[in-house]
Amino acid sequence: RNLIRRCIDYHGPSILDLQSRLYTVASRSHHVRKLPALQAHSSHLRRMGMPIHRAAALTPSELYCTYCAHTTRAKNSTPVMCLSWTPGGRRLLTGNQEGEFTLWDGITFGFELIMSAHDTSFRAMAWSHNRNYLLTSDAGGNIKYWSPSIAPVQSLDSHSQQAIHALSFSPADTKFVSCGDDATVRIWDWASHREERVLEGHGWDVKAAEWHPRSSVIATGSKDNLVKLWDPRAGACLSTLYGHKNTVTNVAWNDNGHWLLTSSRDQLIKLYDIRNMKEVCSLK
Repeated sequence: RNLIRRCIDYHGPSILDLQSRLYTVASRSHHVRKLPALQAHSSHLRRMGMPIHRAAALTPSELYCTYCAHTTRAKNSTPVMCLSWTPGGRRLLTGNQEGEFTLWDGITFGFELIMSAHDTSFRAMAWSHNRNYLLTSDAGGNIKYWSPSIAPVQSLDSHSQQAIHALSFSPADTKFVSCGDDATVRIWDWASHREERVLEGHGWDVKAAEWHPRSSVIATGSKDNLVKLWDPRAGACLSTLYGHKNTVTNVAWNDNGHWLLTSSRDQLIKLYDIRNMKEVCSLK
């Protein structure tokens, strides 16, 4: 017998909580914070915030949920290679080692759909900033465009049929970057589906690539232990960071683009200030 789980839509309360943070007085004493009181009427349910909104903890980092809410297993027990929330945040999209899309309900944690997408294993997926299109890549050097309804739009073959590990859109969504095991970084035009430029300089597989959120700069990390900054217009390497001693697994910009975060198999996470090209801190 299937159990019927009562689901709570948390999207409205979470938005209210984020908005109220802007007007909360910063103070070490929780008694100073002016929290609105809910009236004893059903019409005020829409004003109810998240549980953490009225928590007594003073440090926001202490308010994150640290327990597993749910575990769901797919019908076919194949490794999940990448995942992403759909634009509405109501569903979770996963790509497995068999090249199949799996769609999950993000509220009831139920299985909804499975469909074949790639001939080989998934490697990466990335939504455009306007959330109108999805890019996916596989282990055979294939890149596919998808609509929000998960309908195929375009298919491209590149990187000498080597695995493509990362995809990232430019701030205006007119270009995107890909990197792979052929040790190259490639710039693509979104509208014409055409490869514009090949950036060469890494000595081994390129594992990560991320476009700057505001400028025409791309950060990449490779198996040669190097992090490189590129100018996609000129196709030139702007700078190289030598901080890691093993494969660089991921790179990420902060929202204003002033800091770059890198991770590596040397068990270190490094934070760089790109304005003066210096390492700010190293976390182990």
